[in-house]
Amino acid sequence: MKTSTLVLSLALAAAIVSPAFAAETVPCEKMLDDLRTVTKAATLGDADAAAIAALQDKGIERCNSDDDAHADEFFAQAMKIMGK
Repeated sequence: MKTSTLVLSLALAAAIVSPAFAAETVPCEKMLDDLRTVTKAATLGDADAAAIAALQDKGIERCNSDDDAHADEFFAQAMKIMGK
C-alpha cells in the first residue's frame, strides 16, 4: 500500500512540475525567428557576425534535435552579443 501511494504521489508531482518547466522554454523556432529579425536590423562587425553565425548554427542543430532548451541558450547568447 505504501509503495502504490508513493508511486502515485511521484506521478502526480511530475505531472504538476513538468508543465511549469515546459512553459519557461520558448519554442526554438520562435526564438530563431526573433534572432534572424534582430540580426537583419543590426550593424555587426566581422567578429560579432561570425560569433553570432556560429551560435545560430549550434542552436539550429539543437533545435533540429528537439532540444529547445539548449537551442534557446545558443540563440540567447547570440542576442546578448547584439545587446538584446
